[in-house]
Amino acid sequence: MIPFSILDLSPIAEGSNPSTSFRNTLDLAQHGERWGYQRYWLAEHHGMPGIASAATAVVMAHVAGGTSTIRVGAGGIMLPNHSPLVIAEQFGTLEALFPGRIDLGLGRAPGSDQTTARALRRNLESDADAFPQDVLELQDYMSDNPRQRVLAVPGKGAKVPLWILGSSTFGAQLAAHLGLPFAFASHFAPQMMMQALSLYRANFQPSAQLAKPYVMLGFNVFAADSDEEAHFRATSMQQAFVNLRTGRPSQLPPPKAGYLDTLGLPERAMLDSVLSCTAIGAPATVSAQLRDFIARTGADELMITSQIYDHAQRLRSYEITAEARQALARAEAGL
Repeated sequence: MIPFSILDLSPIAEGSNPSTSFRNTLDLAQHGERWGYQRYWLAEHHGMPGIASAATAVVMAHVAGGTSTIRVGAGGIMLPNHSPLVIAEQFGTLEALFPGRIDLGLGRAPGSDQTTARALRRNLESDADAFPQDVLELQDYMSDNPRQRVLAVPGKGAKVPLWILGSSTFGAQLAAHLGLPFAFASHFAPQMMMQALSLYRANFQPSAQLAKPYVMLGFNVFAADSDEEAHFRATSMQQAFVNLRTGRPSQLPPPKAGYLDTLGLPERAMLDSVLSCTAIGAPATVSAQLRDFIARTGADELMITSQIYDHAQRLRSYEITAEARQALARAEAGL
């Protein structure tokens, strides 16, 4: 059975604060490690009231320091916001502190709105279209024999696996060209998923890091002990997404009974589209939806995200998902 991993934004629940979010993040990582999850990734977003993982490398150190075996990574670092040298130093430092456990996923979006992106700019000439060159520059800084005169210390010779993140065919083509694993943001932008996967697999060129294509897909899970409860828990993320897309970004709201019934047709259609790669339900329901998604996509790994308001219920969702994976593995083995 393919590995499952965890994607966390350190959500700030309504009425809470970042300190609580970071405690919950570490608690989830420690539980995820015991439940057999492969990786724990954090994502860079800026200027969003409900996301606390803006200083991604710092939060990664918090998680890695409180765990012992699970891989800890960025899913991702938005490279147009940063100098490649700084990222090489940050992740070289993380790798030196936690050898063999650090991943670096790279994206070319700003992870924010345009006003925030301008405030984040690393210089006046920052350009998202320079992303491929930035990736190559970063690779060189972390190589054994960099060609550049400036050394990344720590960073030089760091064996940090690079991933390309994407929500379109651009990332798929770049990952294939560079021979890197590809993580697709199907958990919120699934529209081009199958086209991107086909392009990546067809055009993949082996590299020193990776011999054959490797695809990780984002997937939302809202699992609970009953279908009704799971659909209720899912309304927090649904509210947050509608708020974001309508220009009212918010903290993660508490669940609201009957929320979908309050929406107009455009909002319902938007949610149906962007959250089409989602499992909501009791254990048997979630297990069937996971099995069908894996069969349809041929994913090599799933990155599970579960934006649930109550921390205990969020833990329960990830626990049910881990149990579903074990059940699928037994079925696959004919046990």
